[in-house]
Amino acid sequence: MLVGLVGKTNVGKTTFFSAATLVEAERGNRPFVTIEPNEGVAYVRVESVCREFGVSCEPRTGWCNGRNRFAPVKVLDVAGLVSGAHRGRGLGNKFLDDLRRAPVNILVVDASGGTDSEGNPVPPGTHDPTEDYTIVSEEMSHWIAGIIKRNVGKASRRIRSGEKATAVLADVLSGLGVRKEDVERSAELEGLDVRRVGEWGEDDLLNFARRLREISKPFVVAANKVDVPEAERFLEGLRSLGEPVIPTSAESELILRRAAAAGLIRYEPGDPSFEIVDESRLTEAQRRALKLVEERVLDRFGSTGVQEALETAVFDVAGFVAVFPVENENRLSDRDGRVLPDVFLMKRGSTVRDLAYRIHSEIGERAVGGLDVRTKRKIPLDRELRHRDVVKILARRG
Repeated sequence: MLVGLVGKTNVGKTTFFSAATLVEAERGNRPFVTIEPNEGVAYVRVESVCREFGVSCEPRTGWCNGRNRFAPVKVLDVAGLVSGAHRGRGLGNKFLDDLRRAPVNILVVDASGGTDSEGNPVPPGTHDPTEDYTIVSEEMSHWIAGIIKRNVGKASRRIRSGEKATAVLADVLSGLGVRKEDVERSAELEGLDVRRVGEWGEDDLLNFARRLREISKPFVVAANKVDVPEAERFLEGLRSLGEPVIPTSAESELILRRAAAAGLIRYEPGDPSFEIVDESRLTEAQRRALKLVEERVLDRFGSTGVQEALETAVFDVAGFVAVFPVENENRLSDRDGRVLPDVFLMKRGSTVRDLAYRIHSEIGERAVGGLDVRTKRKIPLDRELRHRDVVKILARRG
């Protein structure tokens, strides 16, 4: 599972990345600090099944606090975008190519209005952050339209030779992770006949690309820098864009994560509050910083928003479910006795067969069904997986 971090240059993407992953990356209050993409691992919360079964998790990756299991997701922070990126302006072509792999993107905007359209610092409240959304959305749509336009001749010939039009166009866009169903839905909503793609006008092509971007490359908007007072008046406008909007303070999350890592506070990602471990260990500057995070962010918004943005992207927008595979249905363990060692994030609609192949290709080949550990009932290979399923794969002997 890969989540892309996108946005105009100099809006706090890399701060968000560092706060989510604790990977140090170069940051600065100027355009194009990020040139090569940063990649790291963040974690999303899943209500753990260990309490339900009266056991303690022994995770292979991530951790469990008895309430939540933290499952790993990869996060890709790419170079910032400026208007004209699809024509190669700024680092545009590189930005767009880096995003091919991500099925969902968190779009970070400067909700305080303190960064202009070129990524330069301006007084807070003087730039409308909805323009940041428009820049990124339009550049990605033009990028998709450009790919279709460059391949429309070849695609039209394949369609005339008898190939199914939606399958041809999905193949043209397969490098972006676009499915045939995405093409069909986009064309239907725009009232376009894919069989006549070679006859589409510029407006038809761009409207189709916009719709396809919404369906195949959806956004969660992280309204960053909400700790700046000017940000609150822009939130309503951002919410009118039609994408999920999460009030976010990446800088606050980074402060809390670093303080927790240093043993100064008790805090886990997504918590609505923190607890100071020992007041005497804090400097006056640290005490003031934590107080500001509490008053300007946690008390007003309930969290820093970083964790909520990740989880909204993974579960609500990309539609993944978390599944706990086990080998021993009585001990909930693997063959080595490790209890609930794994939690896999699976695309909604995935089946027991898909889970078997996710565990190992050989197990997938030998699988004959599954066992729902809660009910102890056998389930077929084509049964769709549900969120928080605990499943044992039944396989014939090799």
